[in-house]
Formats: sequence, C-alpha cells, structure tokens
Amino acid sequence: MTGRPPRPPSAGPSPRAGAERIGLVSAGPGTVTTIEPDVPPRAVAYREPTGEPLAPADPEKEVPVTGRDGTRAPRPFPEGPGTPAGPGGAAGSGAVGLVLARPARLLGVEPFFMEFITGIEERLAERGMSVLLHIVGTHDAETEAYRRWAARRLVDAVVVVNLTGGDRRPRVLRELGLPFLLAGTWEEDPAAPAVRTDDAGPVRDALGHLLGLGHRRVARVSGPSELLHTRARTAALLQGCREAGVPEPVTVEGDYSHEAGERLTVGLLQGPEPPTAILYDNDVMAVAGLGAARDLGVDVPGRLSLVAWDDSTLCRLASPALTTMSVDVHRYGFSVAESVLELIDGRPVRERWSPTARCVPRGSTARRAET
Repeated sequence: MTGRPPRPPSAGPSPRAGAERIGLVSAGPGTVTTIEPDVPPRAVAYREPTGEPLAPADPEKEVPVTGRDGTRAPRPFPEGPGTPAGPGGAAGSGAVGLVLARPARLLGVEPFFMEFITGIEERLAERGMSVLLHIVGTHDAETEAYRRWAARRLVDAVVVVNLTGGDRRPRVLRELGLPFLLAGTWEEDPAAPAVRTDDAGPVRDALGHLLGLGHRRVARVSGPSELLHTRARTAALLQGCREAGVPEPVTVEGDYSHEAGERLTVGLLQGPEPPTAILYDNDVMAVAGLGAARDLGVDVPGRLSLVAWDDSTLCRLASPALTTMSVDVHRYGFSVAESVLELIDGRPVRERWSPTARCVPRGSTARRAET
C-alpha cells in the first residue's frame, strides 16, 4: 500500500496525452475538469495516463497540461496544426468553456449535466475540440474564472447555463470580449446567441396528466427560485391550476439535492392539507421524495402521485418507476455545440431550441384515490 487515494474509474481514453483531469467528476473523455479548492469535497487531480495524484485544482492555474516537449503549457491544449481556427482564421485554444456554480457533490448524482456535456463533446470532437469544465462555489467565482480565461485565451467561447433574472454574466463576457452562447431563454436580450428552451409547455402537459387523473391538490418541489427556468415553470403551474379551477399549488424551494427532496416532501405530506400529487424539478429530488413517502407509509401511486422533471436511469429503476417530463438532454448539448461552433467560426448563429420535453407516464402516477 502506498497511501495513494483510490483512482476513480476512467470515463475513457485521455483526450490529449499528458492531460490532467480531476477525480470525482467524470464528464467524458473530451472534458478537462477543474474544481475550485473551496468547493467541498476537495478533488484530487490525476495525470493521465500514469494516474499519479496531484494537488487539488488551483483556480489561479486552471489545469496545466504537459506539452509536446515535456514542459507545462499554460493553456488547456497547445496551439498547433489541426487546432480549430477562430474568427478571422486565428488559431484558437481548441476548447469551449463551461463554468458550473453549484456544489460539486451534486454532479456525482445528478445525470443532467453529465448528459448535457457529453452531447457537447460529441459534436466538438468532430472538430478536434474539447470542453473545459470548471466547478465553482459562487457566481462571483464564476465571473473571476471568465476573467482568467479571457486574459489567458484559455477558451475560444463559453456556454452560459442556469440563467437568472438580471444576470450580469452576458455583460461581463461582452466587456471581456469573450464569445458566449446562452443555454436557455433570456428575454432581457433576445438577440444574444442562444439555444432556447420551453420551460412552460412541459409543466402544462404534466399538470394536464395529473388533472386527468382527478388530482386537485398539486404541489411542487422546485429548484432555486432565482433561476429563470424555475420561474417559468412556477408561472406555468400557477396559470394552469388557475385555468383549471383547482386550488393554487404549493411550491417549496429546493436545491436539486437528495436531502432537499426528502425534507421538503416530508414537510408537504405532514401539512394540514397534504397534496395528492407532487411535481419535482429534477430526478434526484423526486427519487428522494419517493423514499420519504414510503417511510411515512404513504402509498405511491395509491395515495400520492409523483412526477419528475428529467428522465434518467434513476427514474426508470425506481419502484415504482417515476413518471417524468422527459427531454433528450444529450441532443440539447449537441445543439449547443453546433451553435458554439458557428459562433467560433464567425458565422451567423442559427436560432435553435432544445428538444421538446414530453410527459412519460409510468407507475408513480395513478387516478386519485377517493376519500
């Protein structure tokens, strides 16, 4: 025994010989991941292909890479023959940046972003490009990461996710001269390059499914309220219930974690008027809610129906399998990559939408029990 921490299983061959990657989060073979050292738990970096452990990622250095001459290069991938060209034909870094301001622990259990990144990788790989994924704890740290990337020309463009009301990231990126693409709908600047999403339509479909089963007391465990897609879903649910003439739904705010799903579900079911149906803004919280209901002796779907946003293996393997609002997240990432490549090439960015989500009924929803 050498005392070396166990090496996480590789997601595939290294995208570049000598590249370093972060253990704990494995997005795919075309992704280099860095994690701010103040984001618990601290990650261990490994050099490919030897697997020698390194120090936790240094946000001031990003992820250094060994160059062809054995020296450390200051860029994720050195420029050279075959490196994609940016606007005007200038050699680029060969990387597209993505910063996630969220707890690193969630990425290990929440499938959405891993599928999303895999879709981006698949398209970028056709151009010999990769994703530089950086995980931070705050939005301020995300902004600082953009400043470092722009100053050091570490990426050719960035993808901005989890848009918020009054989001200042597009303004900062414009000031830095760093090309960006928005993943989501941002009405504050409709002309900004984006792959737009319909966050209201799937909620109406799921509500229609529940209303058709006779449910009248509907609740929702949402994601963070500052996110625009959370607000759009909330508005759609309120409007749908109002138009159907049923009581206003109760919405409680979560953070996409298992702990939040369990705690908030218990609170809803132990309230004075427990719902007969609950919508969840992601699969992890829904699976946790299913477990919480079982612990309380509430039968699903006999007394309670559950619907999850995001279909995943978690939902399909649950017992009963969870009804979901399913979207092709991989295809969404692929579309984002196609728009990013147009942006990098200096071509007009076509209007694109994420694949339409649809309600997939399974065993967690049933006709409301008569009381």
